[in-house]
Amino acid sequence: EATEMTNREEAEIQISELDLLSSMFPYEEEFIVTDQLAVAELKHYIENESAEMPSSKVQFTLNVKPEVSNASMVEFSMACALPLKYPTVLPEITVRSSLLSRSQQIHLNSDLKTYLMQNCSGEPCLLSAREWVKDHAAAYIDKELSSSSVTTSKAVQSEDIMFTRLWIYSHHIYNKQKRKNIIDWAKELSLSGFCMPGKPGVVCVEGLQTSCEEFWSRVKRLTWKRILIRHREDVSLEGGGHADIQKQRKFSTLEEKCFDAHGARGNHMDLGQLYHFLEEKGCADIFQMYFGVEGH
Repeated sequence: EATEMTNREEAEIQISELDLLSSMFPYEEEFIVTDQLAVAELKHYIENESAEMPSSKVQFTLNVKPEVSNASMVEFSMACALPLKYPTVLPEITVRSSLLSRSQQIHLNSDLKTYLMQNCSGEPCLLSAREWVKDHAAAYIDKELSSSSVTTSKAVQSEDIMFTRLWIYSHHIYNKQKRKNIIDWAKELSLSGFCMPGKPGVVCVEGLQTSCEEFWSRVKRLTWKRILIRHREDVSLEGGGHADIQKQRKFSTLEEKCFDAHGARGNHMDLGQLYHFLEEKGCADIFQMYFGVEGH
């Protein structure tokens, strides 16, 4: 079982993530630490065995300009505070913009929190949060949330049905029980795709977004040396009926695929065979996301 992170390990992760942010966003208008004292306390705590746990959270602001054609004037500020147990617990983030109404701001922040809960527990996630804001925040400016009007409730319903394909990467998958879980859970959740055991391990699942997210939340709770979602595809379904879902699928069921490299005792997979398999399914571009090279 994964052991609990110690307070010092958490503190070290916080400091290294802050260093990363300040090197990526060197200008104060993008990233500003509002509480230097807390950072100093945190560093002191890491460096001195006898130091007390810091008493205050590190606080800072990330400013984000979304990449939207008409949003040149819009800026979103993310006021962030890191609880002492972060990244074991989620960061506290409040997104604001002068163009958001109160209800839009509440809606945006609640969706961001849901995203973090589903994707980021236990891992440093400030960059993911910033990316999410960059990609999604501008859309909330136009969202009118008056629940009284019938049109919005209809729109919300049709918006809900999403088809998702997750491409999961694991350092290795050998364990028989895990392999059985992957296949059983996919079946239970009506997901298709494939699982390639060995080193590295590759899992692809596709189906309703909610089912994919449930699958991921179960899989990542198992003990892994390293596992992550390498790529995610979301397609909005017009009707969301069975036929619409079937139309989007690139795989018919979920099966285990063993591409044994000859004579390698089955541990290392033949990536050339994986490439051709993906190519047949119209997913060759994914190979590069996994391995960073052309497959041929």
